[in-house]
Amino acid sequence: IFYNIRIQLERRVQMAFLDIDLTDQVSGKHELWDIQSTVNLSALVYRLKDLETEQGRHGYGVDVGLKCLFLQFLYDLSDRQMEKELRFNIAYKWFCGFTSLEQTPDHSFFGRFRERVGTKRVGKIVKSIVNKAKEKHLIRSIFHFADATAIVTKNTTWAERDKAIKEGEDALNNTNVKKYSADPQARFGCKGNSKFCFGYKGHVGIDMGSGLIESAAVTPATVSDQAGFKSICPREGQMVFGDKAYCLKPAQLAMAIRGAVSGAILKHNMIAKNKDLDRWRSSVRAPFESVFSKFEKRARYRGHANVQFQFFMDAIVHNVKRLVSINSPPLFQGA
Repeated sequence: IFYNIRIQLERRVQMAFLDIDLTDQVSGKHELWDIQSTVNLSALVYRLKDLETEQGRHGYGVDVGLKCLFLQFLYDLSDRQMEKELRFNIAYKWFCGFTSLEQTPDHSFFGRFRERVGTKRVGKIVKSIVNKAKEKHLIRSIFHFADATAIVTKNTTWAERDKAIKEGEDALNNTNVKKYSADPQARFGCKGNSKFCFGYKGHVGIDMGSGLIESAAVTPATVSDQAGFKSICPREGQMVFGDKAYCLKPAQLAMAIRGAVSGAILKHNMIAKNKDLDRWRSSVRAPFESVFSKFEKRARYRGHANVQFQFFMDAIVHNVKRLVSINSPPLFQGA
């Protein structure tokens, strides 16, 4: 018994001496190196300072948790996939601050960390990145792009419909769906006259000079684009470029209240319609309409707050990648 214990101790000592920092293996050879050089996520941990306690069996800490969360949304990984990648992927280990042989978290760590962080704190991280980009004069707040996209909770609701009819309902609709859906806060919505979905709607406001997302909000799918615009309307006298939904009264009123100037495309039956002007506005908007292409189209979680958490994380990933692509100077320098 004592011999086996001695052998195990010797092996651990040998492994300790063999353990190495992974910086040289990643330096300049992986996109995570560029991300870390541009936006040091460790500098944002102060937004989570009230959570700075031992997290997990080995006390991984908030810094590790935040970077793991970012990687999950950057590469669209489940908790178990994240556990595997963090264990065997050198770049992931380095990014999260592990050496080659250090113990990494198991899948349960990520879910517990998300639950502790919550939506409000993630929203503060989005705001911190945006504010720092403004300090660096990357966001100039002159022209603003606004748009919305569906976030689908469930593709079909036949089972819920059958259950509702069985219990005496005439149909499944927004007045009774909360009683039968696994996500009682999701709602039916429609884009145009024929594109129906069940879930939520994500609204974004983008600075057109930098391509960075300034604001992001989630509403139930019943909320129209123009009604949801008040959650993302800029306050600094910017010109807002939007599609025809944003020429309607709710959006126009939000702009008037906050001093923004409307650059929305007008409907064909409006007196002030200028086809040449709207054609130009469409061409200006076009490069930004692809922003949603990388966003998650399905709700990862249930509940309005959790879907807002998801949308905030998608916005963080977009902004970090955008900062790298525009060769931004390091944010949070010296952190």
